[in-house]
Amino acid sequence: MIKTIALVLLAALALLLAYAATRPDTFRVERSRVITAPPERVYGLIHDLRQFNTWNPYERKDPAIQGEYSATTAGPGARYAWQGDKVGTGSMEIVEASAPHRVGMKLDFVKPFEAHNQVEFTLQPEGAGATRVTWAMQGPVPYLAKIAHLFFNMDRMVGQDFEDGLANLQAVALGKPAA
Repeated sequence: MIKTIALVLLAALALLLAYAATRPDTFRVERSRVITAPPERVYGLIHDLRQFNTWNPYERKDPAIQGEYSATTAGPGARYAWQGDKVGTGSMEIVEASAPHRVGMKLDFVKPFEAHNQVEFTLQPEGAGATRVTWAMQGPVPYLAKIAHLFFNMDRMVGQDFEDGLANLQAVALGKPAA
């Protein structure tokens, strides 16, 4: 009887591992929000990493975070590295900026797991004095991450952080403190 149960469990595990192998090799998480501020104002809050961190939801998640800016804090080449208890260790660097429409970043995590992703903010004018901001992140999904994604919905977890961040961006763009 124990042997049968062990074989069934082993077969289930093999099926799970085989299914994980069929999952996509990349992921993309994306959220959008209309911010009631012109693109130039919103762009300034994204392409300057000091301003970015006034509304960044990950900075708010970890009161013990320790961050360090490079000599350049705005535009291509601007870099910010962090280490925290809740948000791990990593860095981000602005690699592309096209005022006031787009900011591209390289996002590298070291802990709690290694990951190398691309982040993109696109800004589209929407009506008088408003901007549709789209925050997207994409990157590779190695096999072990494919297994983890079977149990954790990355889009829901990261997507909620993006939604919170965009709400914070709205508040800061209006001159209010972020939530």
